[in-house]
This record gives sequence, C-alpha cells and structure tokens, in this order.
Amino acid sequence: MLRIAIAAAVLATPLSAAETKQQSCQYQAEVVAAIQQARLDRVKERDVPKAVSDTTPTWPENYNAAVPLITPWVYEQKMRDVRKKDLGAAWLELCLLQ
Repeated sequence: MLRIAIAAAVLATPLSAAETKQQSCQYQAEVVAAIQQARLDRVKERDVPKAVSDTTPTWPENYNAAVPLITPWVYEQKMRDVRKKDLGAAWLELCLLQ
C-alpha cells in the first residue's frame, strides 16, 4: 500500500499545465493495466519494464518511470485477484481521491 501512495504522489501532479489530474490518473491506470497484463502473460517481475515498453504504450514517455515503482504492487496481489479484478480501475479511483 505504501508503494501505491508513493507512486501516486509522485505521478499525481501533472507534469505540464496542459495535463489535468484526470489525465494523469488515467495514464497511471493504463500503466497498472499494462503491468497486470504482463503478469497475466507470466512475464517475470524483473522483465516487466521491457515487456511493457515492447507493447508501445500510448501514454507519455515519462510514465514509463512508474513501471518499476508499480510492478511490485501488482506482483504482490494474489493471482486470482489479478485474473478477476481490474487493477487499473482500482488505481484510477484511488488516484482521483488524492
């Protein structure tokens, strides 16, 4: 849970005036969903940053820095939760509450 707070705090502040909190949180949720998909694809935790970047994500490049911060949180979740829950949506909800 601490990792979520740290990553969300670091990323919740929009990096440019044109980027809103909603946009920032949405990009973060997309990062979480990509990491979740990597776990579902049985990518080893240490290989997640490369696996995610190989998918040519559409979020701004600076959000790639969040991948190593968020990956441990996703990999700590029980596999049944990774299969059945939308971790990206959960992240979005938490991010918007901050």
